[in-house]
Amino acid sequence: MSFRSYSKILLHLIWGTKNREKSLADKSFRKTVSEYLYNYSNDKSIPMIMNYVNSDHVHALIELPTNKTIEEVMQLLKGSSSHWINEQVSFKFAWGKGYGVFSVSESKLNTVKKYIKNQEEHHRDKGFSDEYETFISVYKSYTNR
Repeated sequence: MSFRSYSKILLHLIWGTKNREKSLADKSFRKTVSEYLYNYSNDKSIPMIMNYVNSDHVHALIELPTNKTIEEVMQLLKGSSSHWINEQVSFKFAWGKGYGVFSVSESKLNTVKKYIKNQEEHHRDKGFSDEYETFISVYKSYTNR
C-alpha cells in the first residue's frame, strides 16, 4: 500500500464587506453571489460544503485542500468574488481586509451547517460585529483551558 497526502480539515470562514457596509442588500443578488462562490471554490479544488451571503458578510464551510494555505484560500475567494461582483454592479464593491477562520470538528459539522443556513434568524437580534466578536471570544476560551 502506498501513502498519499490526505486531510480532512473543516473550516468555517467568515469575512465582511469593507467598512461593514450593507452593500449586498439585494437578496436575489446575494443568492447569485453565493452560487458564484460555490462554483468558483469547487473550480479551484476547494470543496465548499455551503455558504451564506448576508448583506454585509459571508459565512462559508469548506474542506481545506492539502495544497493550499488558509491565506491562499481567502485570497482566492475574496479576490475573485470582489472582481466578479464589481463586474455585476454599478457601484464600487470591496471586501474588508480581515477574515475569521474557525476549525470545525466532524461532531459539530451539522451544528455549523444549521448555523450558516439560519443566518437570517441569527441576524434579527445580533449584527455582524457582535456575532464576529462572539465567535472570537468563544474560540479564545477554548484555547485558554
